[in-house]
Amino acid sequence: MAQAQMTETGNDDGNGDGRRGARFRRLWHRLRTDRGIWRRGIVLAVLAVLLGLLMALHESVPNRVGNFGSLLETFLPWLGVLVPVLLVLALVRRSATALIALLVPVLVWTDLFGGLLSDKTAEGGGDLTVATHNVNASNADPSGTARSIAAAGADVLALQELKASAVPTYENLLEPTYKYHAVVGTVGLWSKYPMSGVKAVDIRLGWKRAMRATIATPEGRLAVYVAHLPSVRVKLRAGFTARERDRSADALGDAIAHEKQSRIVLLADANGTMNDRALTAVTSQMRSTQGAVGSGFGFSWPASFPMARIDQIMVKGVKPVSSWTLPETGSDHLPIAASVELTGDGE
Repeated sequence: MAQAQMTETGNDDGNGDGRRGARFRRLWHRLRTDRGIWRRGIVLAVLAVLLGLLMALHESVPNRVGNFGSLLETFLPWLGVLVPVLLVLALVRRSATALIALLVPVLVWTDLFGGLLSDKTAEGGGDLTVATHNVNASNADPSGTARSIAAAGADVLALQELKASAVPTYENLLEPTYKYHAVVGTVGLWSKYPMSGVKAVDIRLGWKRAMRATIATPEGRLAVYVAHLPSVRVKLRAGFTARERDRSADALGDAIAHEKQSRIVLLADANGTMNDRALTAVTSQMRSTQGAVGSGFGFSWPASFPMARIDQIMVKGVKPVSSWTLPETGSDHLPIAASVELTGDGE
């Protein structure tokens, strides 16, 4: 009886394989004899090529009208979402032309962002852990936010969008972890190591949203900049309004270029991504820790559904080791952190 059952099962498997083979042969014959397979989907193919060109030539998209180039670069990785949409449409249309054309945006997207999908975290913990967080002036729970970021274990912590009435809360709750701190305008810096040379950095706003300090770490001195560049808005008629942000980025880049310390860390809510050409004054001379040693895109805003990494940790004369995003607090931004290795003499 058992042998008969095994034989019967074997026949079922054989018949199943035969049926699948027959279906494949019929499908292949249908495709091979379908003379319209190359003619259909021409519009989809054109759209696929244009999508690839838009990603590849994003720097050539002009900013003259509504700063569209910067808007595109802020959400550039998300253009990849259009690829599976075009793929489904190409399959529905049974268009070989569209399927082949899809290779263009796939290859371009992979070249631009494929490296971010791998884990580039180096072995070892680094010499120093830094973190930055826009705590949101409208934060309904500054106490909870302060406790959360204190528990993250950073040696140096920067906060942006500090509301004057909430500053004492952050100072009191962070004091047990950080012996040294300074607040300049709406930004602040907390450190486990001695801090000196604290001063405001003029980013052409008329009020204080950037500062600079020297941290005396066990491995030497480190210049730390904290900045909150102006917000940008997407308006129906004006487009991507970012002129104030762009001017501030230029001023911040100029300050960093004239920094005397050879080791620099920038902890910022940049209100822009590393792809945004408007931040070139800063990004051209500093490395993003997320791009160098992160895992994934590290999106930080908005906290409820992160779509862009507008909060940045950048370094110069310092070796990034790892980079990550911290859990959500009461803010509309996610905190981000990085571990770095201090190299050189720091003078």
